[in-house]
Amino acid sequence: MELETFLHHLHFDTEKIVPPDWQVDWEDAPLPYKLYRGLPEIPLTADIPLVLNRREANLKPSLTELGHFLWYVYGLTQYSQFAKEKDEGFTQSLRRFVPSGGALYPNELYVYIKLEDTPTGIYHYDVAHHRLILVREGNYDSYLSRSLGNSYSITDCFCTVFVSTIFWKNFYKYNNFSYRLQGLDAGVLMGQSLEVANQMGFSSKVCYQFLDRSINHLLGLSEQDESVYAVIPLSINPSIHGIDNDQNREEIVSAAELCREVPLIKHVSYNRSKRIVDYPMLRKLNEASMFETTQSFVKIKKNNRVKFPLGTEMILLPVIENFSYDFATICSKRYSPDSDFIMGKVSQTKLATLLKETCSFLYQNDLDDTHGNVEARVSLYGSFYNVEGVPSGAYSYDNSAHALRRITKGDYRQFLQLGLVMPNVNLYQVPLCMHVIGDKNHLINRLGMRGYRIQQMEAGILVQRLLLMSCALGMGGHPLLGFDANQCDKLYEIDSKGKTSLIQIPVGPYRPRAWLKGSLLS
Repeated sequence: MELETFLHHLHFDTEKIVPPDWQVDWEDAPLPYKLYRGLPEIPLTADIPLVLNRREANLKPSLTELGHFLWYVYGLTQYSQFAKEKDEGFTQSLRRFVPSGGALYPNELYVYIKLEDTPTGIYHYDVAHHRLILVREGNYDSYLSRSLGNSYSITDCFCTVFVSTIFWKNFYKYNNFSYRLQGLDAGVLMGQSLEVANQMGFSSKVCYQFLDRSINHLLGLSEQDESVYAVIPLSINPSIHGIDNDQNREEIVSAAELCREVPLIKHVSYNRSKRIVDYPMLRKLNEASMFETTQSFVKIKKNNRVKFPLGTEMILLPVIENFSYDFATICSKRYSPDSDFIMGKVSQTKLATLLKETCSFLYQNDLDDTHGNVEARVSLYGSFYNVEGVPSGAYSYDNSAHALRRITKGDYRQFLQLGLVMPNVNLYQVPLCMHVIGDKNHLINRLGMRGYRIQQMEAGILVQRLLLMSCALGMGGHPLLGFDANQCDKLYEIDSKGKTSLIQIPVGPYRPRAWLKGSLLS
């Protein structure tokens, strides 16, 4: 199957990419976290603050602070157990602050740290034990800077975060559909990383473009099993500075040259599975998405929004100022309701706050080389019911005008409910059914196959922001991929405009679930 055809099926005809006889081997499931064996360990403090306060300027970062950052981003935060239907026993899981498809957490975190109280080098964040595992010791500023195209001053960054994906961790359940999940899972993890960095007073920059083989080589990853999807430098400076030397930026660097500069490392890791099934399409897509030289790096102009006909009805939303929330509290309260949604009236003020706070999120990235708005390449649409002052119907959110643009009137709850592949959410009880919208070509015309996973990651960043803001406003959100994208595109009248629905997020009030849960915060 051609890769473009595969991506089309992945989005619009998912039954064509998963074998009809596919059965999940639950007994041979991998662990939801990676474990290394026989490598040096550095424990991180279990004394996690209940409130994340912004750090004092100019203080040097410490290992303690980094431990707090990693725990709030991806640490194990909760053990939960709830009864299955029809007396089929209990479901148990270890949760984190970020959502993940099936709670499988296919991503891993690595960090390159330069702290006074820790040996400089590459570490893996051992989620299971909340500790760092030393993968490769040494200073790799120059190597890493060249892998990123000599565009950023890594020397000024005390930590660089690498978000990787282990393909088997959710392929074992979802087969080829896992490729779509992996990009979104990476995106929500990145969104959480950016928010935690902001709360703590660190500046950050997302690098989507880098030399994959040289980064994987530095971390000691087998590209057949695991690959880095994003790189996020962290600094105590107000921003991640670019390099002024034009000659360095224009130098063409190849991954093959860099890999020869540092020795190959092969470490032993454990994931529990004994029978790993091959995933050739994921390997082909990963291979096709790689950048071999920095000549492949590009800048993308701001995306043009869908243009609406003159006279399109617009509802100006109330201006919200000084919205504040306790980040640590909403992280601990956030959860994805499914059958727990209950219908409630949503005030126009609450909707306005949700949309504005979600879509005004700025972050530095290497696609437009600015403090870009995540909503520039992906945007929010929604089907609303029982919202004060907003007639039921389908709308797009215009962030620049802080207004809703009505596409069509009507109650579309049944329409959307019938489009669910697995009706595990009762959309009749949901007042806000949000959709993240992006280009139908998935940025492939500029970034090749890499464009698809970048779009999914940017969608994931927006989703995480939406989930956090929903929780801060006393509501819950449940990300869904099992929906009919063709149907939603017709509802929003974007199917002929080069846009498509990337993910669906029902948002609304919910009742407490009957479950046993316990915090893992000491």
